[in-house]
Amino acid sequence: MRAEDLLPDNLDHVERHGVVIRKGSVGAFLANVRLWCDPSADALQREAAERDIVDALPALRAVGLFDVLSIKDAALRRLVARH
Repeated sequence: MRAEDLLPDNLDHVERHGVVIRKGSVGAFLANVRLWCDPSADALQREAAERDIVDALPALRAVGLFDVLSIKDAALRRLVARH
């Protein structure tokens, strides 16, 4: 299966299990995680990244991301588990 089989180029989102999943959800999650885990990031950046991480979780769960991948960072694992 290719990415365009799941989300054709002419669409920017799909709905799975009643959750809207936007194109770029996984990439945005990874970018936010990198920022959230960066010790040199300031508190406001980390807070914004955390909000975006939490907001993305329903979509990431709907695509089954955490069914096949595990989170190595313990603090991030706890954050995801809390939400």
